[in-house]
Parts: sequence; structure tokens; C-alpha cells
Amino acid sequence: MNLRAGMCVLALVCAAFPAAAAEKMKVVATFSILGDIAGRIGGDAVEVKTLVGHDGDAHVYQATSADARAVAEARIVIANGLAFDDWALRLLKASGSKAAIVVASVGVTPVAGGHEHADPHAWQNVGNVLAYVGNIEHALATADPAHAAIYKMNADAYRAELQILDAEIRTSLAAIPPAQRNAVTTHGSFAYFAAAYGVTFTSPLGTSTDEQASAKSLAALITAIRRGGIKALFLENAADPRLMRQVAHETGVALGGTLYADALSTKDGPAPTYVGLMRHNLKLLTGAMAHGF
Repeated sequence: MNLRAGMCVLALVCAAFPAAAAEKMKVVATFSILGDIAGRIGGDAVEVKTLVGHDGDAHVYQATSADARAVAEARIVIANGLAFDDWALRLLKASGSKAAIVVASVGVTPVAGGHEHADPHAWQNVGNVLAYVGNIEHALATADPAHAAIYKMNADAYRAELQILDAEIRTSLAAIPPAQRNAVTTHGSFAYFAAAYGVTFTSPLGTSTDEQASAKSLAALITAIRRGGIKALFLENAADPRLMRQVAHETGVALGGTLYADALSTKDGPAPTYVGLMRHNLKLLTGAMAHGF
């Protein structure tokens, strides 16, 4: 075989068996909203595994053997913190993982939730997610400095998108008279949204869906709705709908749709990303507050 023929054969072999792509850094996020944020920053340089997926309730999460394996193999585990997903620490220890754990909410000022407990749902204020982005970007770049420039580029682009989103929420709600900016949701998951954007939320449950509403608190809520002329009554995608259906039946206020508080929707649903989630919720809230159902 002459040199030219040999080079042709080598080229054909290389085309048939391309070199393996560089292995992506394995990242585990505790729930779907964090998974989306991490994926936006990590881009093609990371492989993100989400433990509590779309429409899942992280408050009542139960680890599986597959989850333990994913954590054991990860370089980084991203948790929300604020007592939302403390089970991640236990899972990390039980799996024997050497992964670094990143608390995305570091730097966020906690606010009280529906029953005076700290609300862990800090992502409901877009400004807080800017802190999440900074924390996750730093963690990825520290663990994988070779791709630090990519992480910075992705994070900067995402920050710009989030700033536009924050302005959009403020502008839309500013058009609603303050007296009409109130809503009832299943559990106390919107305290950060309320504080940031001037909306009053009331709920029969506290900051976790893993609670039971007392007859006294439920009766007080029903009375408040009747007296206050509240127009906005909502289900939540990761919470049991029966309680809010009971409230709707007792008050005669129609349910205005499903808000996404703790989890994203499926890819073909109305809230497949964090930005999509916030826009979906904003549309439902402002529609109900302005016009009723």
C-alpha cells in the first residue's frame, strides 16, 4: 500500500470512529428550577442531573438508589438551602460522594413565610436568582477552570435576561391598583415575590406542602376571602389540589389556574424553564387581579 492509499484508509477509519468527546462535568441539582439555572450557566460543558423533576414536590422527596448513584458520581451538588432541601446533605453523606456542595441561596436575605417561618422559595424574587447565578458560576469555574470563560459568558447572558424579566414583572404589576394585588395560593411559597413586587399572598398552609391546614386556619381564610373581595385563587402544580378546591367551593371564588411555585412543568408545558415559570405566573396573577375570572 502506498502512502497516499494509507492516508485515505486512515481518514476513513477516523471518520468511522471519531475521537470521544471530552467528558462533561457531572452536576446534580436538587430540584428542577435549580437544574434549569445550572444548565443555563454550564451549557455544553456540564451534564446536569435533577433529583426532583418537573411537577415534583421537593418538600416530600424520597431518595432512590439511582439518585444516590448520581450524587456519588457528581463533581458538584447544587442545593437551594434555607431548609428547603436539607435532605441533600444526608444523601451526600449516605452515598459516599466526594462532590462539593453548593448552596445557591448564599447571600439571599431570608423573609418570613406564610406562618412566620423563613420562606425557602427565594427564587420567587428574580433579584435573588441573580445571587444564585453568581454562586453557581463561581462553583463551576472553581471545579472546572478550563471552562471558566464559558461559564462567565453564559452567566452574563443569563443575568441580562433575568434583569429584563424583573423589569417586566414590575411594570406589569404596577398597572394593577395596589388594593387588587392579592391572591390565595396553596402554601406559603410566594413571600419573596410579595416583598419584591408588592403583592399580598394568603395560604392555608405554611412554607411546606408537607403540612395540614387546621380547621381554624381554614375557616379564617374562607372568612377573609369573603370579606376581602379576593379575585385570585390558585392551585399549585406540585401541591395536592383538594384543599384549594374546598376553599373555592366554600367561597364561590373560581380557581384561576395553576401557579408554578416549587417545580417546572414538562418541556411542552407552560413553565418549562425558570424564566417561563415566572412569566406564566405573572400572566395568571395579573389577569385575575385586573379582571377576575
